[in-house]
Amino acid sequence: MNLLAKPFILACAALGLAGCESTRELIAGPSGPPAGEQGFVRGFLGGVAAEEPTAAAIARSVLSSGGTAADAAAAAGFALTVTLPSRAGLGGGGACLVYHPRRDAPEAVLFMPGSRQSGLSGADRPAAVPLMARGLFALTTRMEGARPFEEMVVPAEQLARFGAPVSRALHADLTVARGPLLADPNARAVFARADGSLVAVGERIINTALGGTLTALRGQGVGDMHQGALARRLVEVVPQAGGGDMTLAELRAALPVVRPAFVQDAAGGDRVGFLPVDGGLAAAGSFRALAAGQGLVQAQARGLAVGRAARDGLGTDAAALLASAELTTGAFPTLPASTALTVFDRNGGAVTCVFTMNNLFGTGRMAPGLGFLLAAAPDIGAVQPPLVAAAIGWNPNLRAFRMAVSASGQAAAPMAVAGPLAAQMLRATAAGDAVVANSPEPGRAQLAICPRYLPGRPQDCVAVSDPRGLGVALGAVD
Repeated sequence: MNLLAKPFILACAALGLAGCESTRELIAGPSGPPAGEQGFVRGFLGGVAAEEPTAAAIARSVLSSGGTAADAAAAAGFALTVTLPSRAGLGGGGACLVYHPRRDAPEAVLFMPGSRQSGLSGADRPAAVPLMARGLFALTTRMEGARPFEEMVVPAEQLARFGAPVSRALHADLTVARGPLLADPNARAVFARADGSLVAVGERIINTALGGTLTALRGQGVGDMHQGALARRLVEVVPQAGGGDMTLAELRAALPVVRPAFVQDAAGGDRVGFLPVDGGLAAAGSFRALAAGQGLVQAQARGLAVGRAARDGLGTDAAALLASAELTTGAFPTLPASTALTVFDRNGGAVTCVFTMNNLFGTGRMAPGLGFLLAAAPDIGAVQPPLVAAAIGWNPNLRAFRMAVSASGQAAAPMAVAGPLAAQMLRATAAGDAVVANSPEPGRAQLAICPRYLPGRPQDCVAVSDPRGLGVALGAVD
């Protein structure tokens, strides 16, 4: 070792400086796996909470290999298209919040399954315009991903080709939708045994066609689904699945939208950013009511009233909408299923997402030869988007992350975000106690909490998956 470097390394170790590990490797040479391989990050690496265990494990592996929270969330999102296609898929989309410590506030990346403009005559199950792949790519660009985007596709590609274990979460959804889903021969080939019975928990499902689609996305880029060979194939096969005549113009025009989060003050100089859509504003309304001292029932009612008004287009000024005293009770019909995911990394970056197919298993039909289910087109018949709700808390003066949360659970999702958020950021409730007591059924929250901030005291950071659900939380030390 260079003798001049030795005192510096000793000082690094004594002070616990964050950059010591990389500095040590530059001077003394690498002593472990290279960047991009699990185990590259030693010690604190961040954490993940998700509603499907395999996807959570993949996100943690990305954090361990040196990826950012956005890298990990993208990898988990692609994995969910294989392991939980009932709620996330290449034919669907979602919405995410991204917090980068060097930016002033969180940003929202919106890529919900697209509405249809034409070509629906004769469609018995109109399909949405897919946005998942483009949305996950856009997500990584907001945090300047540390790893190549193509790497984030590989785990899902391998799961599809070589088999993914059936989780309890997927099996529960299969049980609910068994009849209409298995009526589609392409879906039946993936989710049923040879005798027609459902695959069981722990069995492996292989989806070679989906593996091929993921290979194409990895090799040709996500734009291939919107203006390349995959796009042309979609135009050909969507009508065969009863989804209506999808056009290349619709696919080309489908783009994620990046918008500022809707921000509210919390306590002690902290702030909270919410998704700037109806579900996010519903969560903001409930959070504001809780901060004013209202109970959980009243706060949930207030939030749903705000969400209903936002969905009905009753106001374009979100702050004025939340302050309005004239909102009536916000009733929603049955809303579609979704799934939530929250990730934070060792540098204080955080991503929290909600993914959806606008119906359990979307249209219930796979795109022939492509291996993914088509999402249901929103606002046609009884189909409407879910209330996607997520929030990130941070301190702008410290430029430090404190908390991220997202939730599923139909109309209960906004309160499942607002309740734990208020419990932790307004009352400093312990992480494990912030979820169940503050989330109404059937809400299921996925949380990341650093009560003394990050950067700050990483040893206090935890990831929490709602214990009433079927998900898992992993991290934060390797």
